[in-house]
Amino acid sequence: MLHALSLAFVDSVNVLLIGVLVALALMLAPGRYRHIAPLLLLGDWLGVFVLAVIVLLAFDGLESVVSTVIDSPVFGILLILTGILTAFLTWRGGDSSSLIDRILSPLRSPSPLTVLVGFILGLVQSATSVPFYAGLAVLSASDVPANTRYLGLILYATVALSLPVLAGLALAVVRQRPRSWIGRLFGKARRNQGTVARGAGWLVTVLLIAIGVQQILS
Repeated sequence: MLHALSLAFVDSVNVLLIGVLVALALMLAPGRYRHIAPLLLLGDWLGVFVLAVIVLLAFDGLESVVSTVIDSPVFGILLILTGILTAFLTWRGGDSSSLIDRILSPLRSPSPLTVLVGFILGLVQSATSVPFYAGLAVLSASDVPANTRYLGLILYATVALSLPVLAGLALAVVRQRPRSWIGRLFGKARRNQGTVARGAGWLVTVLLIAIGVQQILS
């Protein structure tokens, strides 16, 4: 279970969602952020959780194949290759500001649409994340009883959203105390968004390669 959660944590390095939260904190009037950000995060969590249930059901239906891959060096090699690809994409760089601007347009007031936008973000981010699938494959191949595995998806989705939640809480503090040390830290990060995004990409690269090497050695 801990191995699966470690991959869920790698999945939590979600630069897009954190970028949306930062933009909301800058854009919204006082009082609005604390109503809209939790709804967005709730929707994202639901998206991650629903997809996790679907994927785990699929992996459990392919139990022998999944177990064979997990128990072989192939799994570690795939993680390392994913880390190398992440390094290449990080080196090449990119700008997500236009995408963030499009996401922000329906988030100016709290509503069921806020939850829906978060749900779609959670689905898309998880569906395009190799660590998300890798963690669920490890969970499916584990000796954990089936009912515990599926209940464990609540924790899995929570860990997969841990960094955005921490960022959201930190932003709430920044709005209340902009001159605090954390406020100054976020101000510096906002002025160097490209550097922060690249740092997140390199972090994911290191974690994936480290987990892949550990998988091969074990």
